[in-house]
Amino acid sequence: MPIVTTTDQTELYVKDWGQGKPVILLSGWPFSADSWDDQAVAIANAGYRVIAYDRRGFGRSSQPWHGYDYDTLADDLAAVVGYAGAQDVTLVGFSMGGGEVARYMSRYGGKGVVQAALISSIVPYMLKTADNPDGTEQAVFDEMAAGINADRPKFFASFFKDFFGVSLISHPVSDELLDWAQRMALQASLRATLECAKSFSTTDLRPDLAAFNVPTLIIHGTDDKTVPIDASARAASRGIAGATLLEYDGAPHGLFATEKARLTDDLLTFLRG
Repeated sequence: MPIVTTTDQTELYVKDWGQGKPVILLSGWPFSADSWDDQAVAIANAGYRVIAYDRRGFGRSSQPWHGYDYDTLADDLAAVVGYAGAQDVTLVGFSMGGGEVARYMSRYGGKGVVQAALISSIVPYMLKTADNPDGTEQAVFDEMAAGINADRPKFFASFFKDFFGVSLISHPVSDELLDWAQRMALQASLRATLECAKSFSTTDLRPDLAAFNVPTLIIHGTDDKTVPIDASARAASRGIAGATLLEYDGAPHGLFATEKARLTDDLLTFLRG
């Protein structure tokens, strides 16, 4: 697989499949590009060029000490857009990856982008503040950081149950998929894991919404406990002119697995539209 080198010489591992209009898939925290494989194969088979990459610090990419703020992450995305040819690109960001899409749209004026999709995205602002009352309390993120520092494997074993909506009465994914998710998460460096959690939990992306000047699809589960829908998808749909919001009733955060076929169909419909 190719490597894209960023402006600060970080090496990003890239999957580049198929031919046609480029679709760039941005993974969520704490995953690599592998999390998109089911959708990537389907989109490539439908006649598109699919590019998915491991965020710096995650998967098979370099693990630098710095660069986990959204400005630098958007610069990394710009390097991948340049690699793709910077023409007629669709950006699809899952969870934390939605923030990179938003910051790229504002920082680079959406150069080369003709469509954008935000899936279970953290956009526009996760943190609860006086002017963002639907957000998540800082104490929740502090507890996450403490859990990661204390015992990262144990933290993720618990975290992914909420992520995929697993409970005593609901088990929408297999135990094997939970194990796979945990192994993928543990490929990342501890530094990247903590710093990216800080970025997605505290970065106010509300000013970036006005930069979305292309058709935008927003998909979110109504029972998402990881990124609750009111402060994310519903707020984003109000702030992005002409955005289309699809709410998956009762669905959790990890839609790429729990709603695999439906998500793939909705993305392909959007791409063809």
